Amino acid sequence: MYRSVFLAATITSMLSASSVLAQEVTAPPLVEQINNGNWLPQAEAEALRDELFYQRAIHAYMTMLPALNTIGMRDGSEAAFGKGYNVLPIWKDRMDSRAWIPTPNGDVIYSLTFLDLKETGPLVVAAPRDVIGMFTDLFQRTITDVGLIGPDRARGGLYLLLPPDYDGEIPQGYFSFKSKTYNVMLFFRTVMGKGATAPDPKQAVALAEQTRIYPLWASEKDTKPMEFPNGSGKRIQMMYPVDNEFWAKLKAFVDYEPVSAIDPELRGVLASIGIVKGQPFEPTAKQQELLKKAVETAPRMILATRQLGRPDGRELYYKDRQYVNQWAGATSEWLQNGYLDVDQRAGFFQIAFSSAPAMVMHTLGAGSKYPNTVRDSNGEFLNGSNTYKLHLPPNAPAALFWAVTLYNVTDGTMVETPQLMPSINSLNEAVAKNADGSIDLWFGPSKPADAPDTNFIQTVNARNFIAALRLYGTGVEFFDQTWKPDDVVKLN
Repeated sequence: MYRSVFLAATITSMLSASSVLAQEVTAPPLVEQINNGNWLPQAEAEALRDELFYQRAIHAYMTMLPALNTIGMRDGSEAAFGKGYNVLPIWKDRMDSRAWIPTPNGDVIYSLTFLDLKETGPLVVAAPRDVIGMFTDLFQRTITDVGLIGPDRARGGLYLLLPPDYDGEIPQGYFSFKSKTYNVMLFFRTVMGKGATAPDPKQAVALAEQTRIYPLWASEKDTKPMEFPNGSGKRIQMMYPVDNEFWAKLKAFVDYEPVSAIDPELRGVLASIGIVKGQPFEPTAKQQELLKKAVETAPRMILATRQLGRPDGRELYYKDRQYVNQWAGATSEWLQNGYLDVDQRAGFFQIAFSSAPAMVMHTLGAGSKYPNTVRDSNGEFLNGSNTYKLHLPPNAPAALFWAVTLYNVTDGTMVETPQLMPSINSLNEAVAKNADGSIDLWFGPSKPADAPDTNFIQTVNARNFIAALRLYGTGVEFFDQTWKPDDVVKLN
């Protein structure tokens, strides 16, 4: 009896609720939300279409920046030194602030060139011993490390680079790798010797000049002799475009490289702004305005994410220091647990180039680490109008060398002053040390009276900067944090 009454009451209640719902809801939710189920006014539809185009352009900029970063370096290098598999520019007197390139390292000797496997077919690169380097595709996906972390284990060796569509025989005796793009970046670094007043580059340059590059199927008599132009002392523009040339170069990249170089979803984003392989790219006047707005706004958005930091704080190297890790603790491909960290990747390629496993893995005595800071000990942004002091405790865990370099925050180019070389390293035996072996460095618009010339880096008035510490041959003390650099301290 009781159960029957309960069921009757429940049914009555449900019917009543249904009746109320029927009275209150007369259409599905989206019909109610959007214009009572009708098409939008023409002006609103056009405005929303333009907004979507603009948002897609922003997304395209942020996701394609790794490729445009490489393209800028390639085009700048070839304009200055010429093109060819046999042309290997070497900065024989070190790279300084006259080279506009993202976070260059003037404390090693750079060998940097760009190879076109569509033009040449498979290429062999004879890498010298003791190189610290890598090959990447045009999207800056690492093909392989070269050197102590690479397969040659710093003994040197023959690397065979294969085009993405290569289906021929792969001969034995090579470290063979297939690139996802026809264009490949070769980036080698060789370590200078110590010097009484400055590092000695002679041995490092001689080692770099042992590099040989030649087509796999070419005989010796048909191989072009190597050329090693000196990049030092020259104004060279190797940065990615900051106007609508960005999109023109992106279109050329899409047309030249294989479809497989970009995943289908990202190709869909590019197609939505008119960039499709093999088809004309003809944006309307309105779309050109939106593309210009995107190429101006997207880098500001990336800068904002770097400025504000991550909500999870995982980019911080230490719990009690300001130093950050540009990979945010991820892999060299910016893979976090379950996702690709697109914001962190975009932030990296705004100011840097080349990411390889040796830079991220905890490799003892062989890899390299790059803690850097944009803030002083009080959490305020470093500003070139102020004077600062950085204390490095003794026994820095860097088997090869350590270095400190200053960079512009917006693009990672070196801070440029009459000093030209905004960097100090342990290969210079004249760098002053304290009695306990620790080292003090000063940054500022003018040298403090108590700062040795060898320990001072000049800054640009009223311009923010990055202070980057490099540790080559990183020791266990860095990883377990028993050795930590002090924060940068503002003096005035």
